[in-house]
Amino acid sequence: MKRLLIAALTIGLAATATTTAQPTGGSIQGVWRIVEATVPGPAARTISFGERPNLTIITASHYSRVEVQADKPRAAIPDVAKATADELRAVWGPVVAETGSYELGPGNSIKMQPVASKNPAIMGPGVFITYTYKLEGNTLSLTKVRNQSGPFPNPFALKLVRVE
Repeated sequence: MKRLLIAALTIGLAATATTTAQPTGGSIQGVWRIVEATVPGPAARTISFGERPNLTIITASHYSRVEVQADKPRAAIPDVAKATADELRAVWGPVVAETGSYELGPGNSIKMQPVASKNPAIMGPGVFITYTYKLEGNTLSLTKVRNQSGPFPNPFALKLVRVE
C-alpha cells in the first residue's frame, strides 16, 4: 500500500511538472510586445512599433503594460529638478504605464479594469476597457471595442507577439 501511494504521488508530481513546463501557446498569459497598431477612421493609419520599447505582461487574472509611444529616442534630462515643462512633456509624455485586472468573456472578449495608471482618468470604480482578441500561435490581436461610456466609433487594433 505504501509503495502504491508513493508511486501515485510520484506520477502526480511528474504530471504537474510536465504541465507547468509546457509553453502557454493556447493561452493569452505570457509576456508580449506590440509590433503594430492600426488606427481606423478619417485619419486611418498603421503604425509599426519597430524598436519602440514596450512590454505587456498577462498573468492568470492581471496585466501590466508599459510603452514608449515616440518615433525617436527620447533625450535624457541631466537634472530633472531644473527641467522646463516642455522638456518634461517631451520625455515623459510618450510613456504609457498601466496595470490592473482582467476577465475573459464571451465572444473572445477581454474586459480590462485598470488599477494604477500614469493617466488617472482611466482609474477608478466602474472604469473598464473591453477588447476582442484573437490568438494565432504566438500572435495576439486585440481590438478596442468599448469602455464604460459605450462603444468606440473607430476601434483601433493592436498586434502583439509573444516574447515569453
